[in-house]
Amino acid sequence: MQRPDHAPQSLEPQPHQAERIGPAFSVDGMLLARTKTREAIDRIAAQVRPGMVEEDAVAMAKDTMTAMGLALSWHPTRVRFGSNTTKPMKVASVPGVVLQENDIFFLDIAPRVEAWEGDGGKSFVVGQHAQYARCAADAERLFHEVRAVWDQQRLSGQELYAFADKTARAMGWELNFDLPGHRVSDFPHAAIHTGSLADFEASPSAMRWILEIHLRDPQGRFGAFFEDMLLDDSYYSR
Repeated sequence: MQRPDHAPQSLEPQPHQAERIGPAFSVDGMLLARTKTREAIDRIAAQVRPGMVEEDAVAMAKDTMTAMGLALSWHPTRVRFGSNTTKPMKVASVPGVVLQENDIFFLDIAPRVEAWEGDGGKSFVVGQHAQYARCAADAERLFHEVRAVWDQQRLSGQELYAFADKTARAMGWELNFDLPGHRVSDFPHAAIHTGSLADFEASPSAMRWILEIHLRDPQGRFGAFFEDMLLDDSYYSR
């Protein structure tokens, strides 16, 4: 039989170029990487104590992940103390910062579990400091508010970060646009897409993106960070 000039085209919607996946992509694998990442965050944070030097905390975090069988992956392991919590991730910490008795710190880790990327971050407060505690809580709360707007209204990535910026200001914080969210996939996502979520003109799909929220005190004294995979409510009620 002679081949027709025009073969029928698939009616299945094609993924946005920025949301392509690699050959090893697996929903179960991505969720496993997320679970291991959140577990590592808890384990690392439990070992951080006042009097630690930031560089020692970073070394401890790496050792903890290695002991868990996680590969140190596609961005540096970060533990940021006190005034260093205001800095963009691509800017190095001021060396030698010591965690105080009443202080704030956050973690930003990106381990790899087999073929799949994990990425997660969270802020913690030691001792008693109302403003630090509010900032840490607001970073996580804003993450979930942005996630809820995405889930309910299917806004674009650009619209989500515009909403985050407006809401952060209403909370009394500045949103750091140097942390604008990014793709996550089977490793390495950079081979698929390197653009940010804040620049994405379409509504992002679940299990493809990391939503990052970095709040800073308007006076530049401290900040708080929270990030996780963009997923619907069912993944947060388990």
